[in-house]
Parts: sequence; C-alpha cells; structure tokens
Amino acid sequence: MDLRATTSIVAGVPTVAVDGVVDLGSIAAFRDALLRTVHANSGTLVLADLDGVVALDDAGLGMLLGAAAAARQADGDLEIVCTNKRLRTRLERTRLDQSITVRDTIS
Repeated sequence: MDLRATTSIVAGVPTVAVDGVVDLGSIAAFRDALLRTVHANSGTLVLADLDGVVALDDAGLGMLLGAAAAARQADGDLEIVCTNKRLRTRLERTRLDQSITVRDTIS
C-alpha cells in the first residue's frame, strides 16, 4: 500500500493527514510533508492526522518524535490525531503519548 500525505488547514490548524503504511520504505514522504508544514508554521501548533494510517513502524515513531522536537525548537508544537484503537494502543505502549499529545479530534 502506498503512503499519501496531504497538508491542509483544518479548523484553523495546519494539518498533515496520512493514509497508508508508515514504514522505513515510505517514511520520506510523510517526513517531508510534516517538516515542511512545521517550518512553514513556526510558533504554531501542527497536527499529524494518523486516522488513515494502516501500520506504523519504529521508524515512523522516531520520525514523529523528531518532528515534534523540530516544532518545539521553532516555538510551536506537534500533536497527533488518532482514533484507531490499535494504533493508539501502540502509541501508549511505546510511551510516545508521553512525549506528544494524542487527541481524538482535530477541533
């Protein structure tokens, strides 16, 4: 399955929505879209919408942590939107939710 990352403004918040499998082979597209959005919106909140993600490997988790660090260095922040129970459990088990806020909705 291919990965698709789209950037838009949702409820006034820059958002990168991802569909597909986030793994070592597909991570570049997601990373590029997310970091471009973070840098273009310095000092603001950016959302990573993972509702369309089918699978997320360790490389994807690390990339999210790196993007959150980049957002914070630019006086902004990164939060994750995720309603998928299986993926939320993975974020909790890896304790990623301790470093990046995970929310149920964009608004």
